[in-house]
Amino acid sequence: MTKEFIHFDPRETPVPLFHKLMLGAVAPRPIAFASTIDKDGHPNLSPFSFFNVFGANPPVLIFSPSRRGKDNTTKHTYENVKEVPEVVINVVNYAMVQQVSDASADFPKGVNEFEMVGFTMEPSDLVRPFRVKESPVQLECKVLQVIETGLKNAAGNLVICEILKMHVDPAILDENGLIDQNKIDLVGRLGGNHYVRASGNALFEVKKPD
Repeated sequence: MTKEFIHFDPRETPVPLFHKLMLGAVAPRPIAFASTIDKDGHPNLSPFSFFNVFGANPPVLIFSPSRRGKDNTTKHTYENVKEVPEVVINVVNYAMVQQVSDASADFPKGVNEFEMVGFTMEPSDLVRPFRVKESPVQLECKVLQVIETGLKNAAGNLVICEILKMHVDPAILDENGLIDQNKIDLVGRLGGNHYVRASGNALFEVKKPD
């Protein structure tokens, strides 16, 4: 019996609906908790789930502070990396997730989200933005390039970064010095208000082919 699918053409589907369908289908997504700073020294902290790593030599990651869907304005993170091309990507675990969500609120420019949501500002070694002390892994990065994928509502802005230094909490390491997936207790972003906790019974292993 042939399965009948519903078809969505992005050229004919309203952007908010297509966006929600994308977020529900392409998941779970890791969360880049991005710390930036503007030219006047004001820190900013905001989460983005359009994010992943794309190479190890050099170590490269990309995240996207997309244009706002409601009014087509750009986010403070995007504006900051254009002024100061540096960022710290803080990894998000379960213990942090409510505060991370709170940091996504639309605060006025210049407001310090570290203070608003109760995270600790930790000085970085190689870049100007601060690290989130509570994060189990913090990645100091320089911005290599920013690619605007469009100028309409919800268009992506790809911030391509090179990792300059990684800070790892030794409490999340296993006996081989690698990150223990249960100890780090990561969370991923899904559609709507949903997240997933990547630990315990949610984890399973699949053998790689010989």
